[in-house]
Amino acid sequence: MNIRQAKEQIKNAMTAYFTKDELGNYIIPIEKQRPVLLIGPPGVGKTAIMEQVAAELGVGLVSYSMTHHTRQSALGLPFITQQEFEGYEYQMSEYTMSEIIGSIYALMRETDVREGILFLDEINCVSETLAPCMLQFLQYKVFGQHQIPAGWIVVTAGNPPEYNKSVRDFDIVTWDRLKRIDVEADYETWREYATAKGVHPSVLTYLSARKKDFYKVESTADGKHFVTARGWDDLSEMIRLYEANDLTVDELLISQYIQTPKIAKDFAIYYDLFRKYRSDYQIDAILEGTAGEDVLFRAQHAPMDERMSFLGLLFDAVTAKLREVCGKEDVLDLLTPVLQDAKAKMPGGAPAQILEELIDAQKNALEKGRKASSLSLDKQKAMQRMVIALEEMRAEIFRQGVSDGEAGFAIVREAFDGMLDDLKEAAAGGSDALSNAFDFCERAFEREEEEISGDEILIFVTELTVNYYTARFIGHYGCDKYYMHNKELQFEQRQVEIANRVSDLEWIL
Repeated sequence: MNIRQAKEQIKNAMTAYFTKDELGNYIIPIEKQRPVLLIGPPGVGKTAIMEQVAAELGVGLVSYSMTHHTRQSALGLPFITQQEFEGYEYQMSEYTMSEIIGSIYALMRETDVREGILFLDEINCVSETLAPCMLQFLQYKVFGQHQIPAGWIVVTAGNPPEYNKSVRDFDIVTWDRLKRIDVEADYETWREYATAKGVHPSVLTYLSARKKDFYKVESTADGKHFVTARGWDDLSEMIRLYEANDLTVDELLISQYIQTPKIAKDFAIYYDLFRKYRSDYQIDAILEGTAGEDVLFRAQHAPMDERMSFLGLLFDAVTAKLREVCGKEDVLDLLTPVLQDAKAKMPGGAPAQILEELIDAQKNALEKGRKASSLSLDKQKAMQRMVIALEEMRAEIFRQGVSDGEAGFAIVREAFDGMLDDLKEAAAGGSDALSNAFDFCERAFEREEEEISGDEILIFVTELTVNYYTARFIGHYGCDKYYMHNKELQFEQRQVEIANRVSDLEWIL
């Protein structure tokens, strides 16, 4: 299955395992909760989806690579204790708490998170001294004499033996205690994630035309050559940082992440061409509705591969604007209940002190969520921006020397209204940019003789539909041109379905 399907399987299993009866007991006891084992090639996103699952379920996450552990670090160290049985004293061996289990308790103490996921990577590469203990752990969730806390689920991961010489085979007894999920590299699934995350458009447009370059592992006379989803993701982040700092993105950089020479060279050539398109097409001018006729003429007469690169640039720029609006919405959504709390407290107290207490509470919640991995990166950023807004409100109260609760909240309210106005202005700008993008695409790509959209517009509409931020923006603020072209897209899809169905019936008859 692909990584998205694997993620849903894990989330469903976690939801089932976290289910309690009317007395508050877990319906499936801890020893009956089969650990999940993700088996798949390196770099397909096995670790990344665990971070996503923890954030989406709001639970903690403790991760360990089992290749780094010996019997002593995993099980704990032995020590001698005195025990009395039937009047006689005996010396017995006991074990200190495992580092792994100890880290769960430490996280629970620091974050107050009571449920979570223990993720053990490279589970099928454990050392020889540790291997005999794994069966006991997988069945009873016990390392040494200590069991993982109730409410914590075990998820493991490993690579197939063809990718790792250290892999050891599990016997049937061990396999029978695992929920095995086999994961394969799948470009279309990764592309959904990559588009939502904001992977650099040069990477997305390159791979859309060369899907075979998305994932590859091969042995040659020069050694192992490989390209993975992780490599493309990491390269994308580095490209954005290099561009922001006016550093040169070249084949030397690309080959550090794309470790198949031919693909690294091909992408380096494509990236240089992509940069030229970005300069020539004046994307900012298109979104402002001021692009010249020369840009329109070039788009109308560009070959298909250039049009795809152009669409990638246009979609990336539109998404950045709409994502910014969504970010402002998130901050206001988080800020509203906090300010409602402040409003209830301010009539009887000092406004600056009340805000300081609320700021401390939000900082504490953010830090705990970050440590527990129970907050997504977007949620963390929204909370950070909310804290900054609260600190600015508190600073303004100090500047004006206000000590009265009602006057203090009036300052808070004015600041909130300013943020709301800023959101409205950003949303209006996003709507204008989206409409201008559609206007340009209609002029460049509509088939006048048929009065319908060209494939390029339908591709643009599809990207807007599947991307979380653009779909969310359109759902909140609307876009007439999107709705018009989306109906056309749905009509064309329906026509294809009908044609396929007719073909099937003809074959049957």
